[in-house]
Amino acid sequence: MGKKLPPDQLKLYERIDEILFYKWDPIGISDTNWARDEYQSYLPKVFSMAMESQSTAQIAEYLTLVTTESMGLSEARGHDTAIAKLIMGVKESLGL
Repeated sequence: MGKKLPPDQLKLYERIDEILFYKWDPIGISDTNWARDEYQSYLPKVFSMAMESQSTAQIAEYLTLVTTESMGLSEARGHDTAIAKLIMGVKESLGL
């Protein structure tokens, strides 16, 4: 992220990073820390989507697109929707 975020937004950014690695984890690497930065390239986009919308649909669609188009894996829409809901729940809990 190129600019410094306010503390509440920074907390959301960090939580989304954790969610992508530990919960979304489409390639199954979260049981090791050697690839802790594996999904960080998707983090700015997911964070922006979370900040700009109240809808989980856009985030879920993006996660599905990344999984299928970028990673060449099978679609897991239900999982991606659950992850998007988790992200938006964290946003709400932080009062953003």
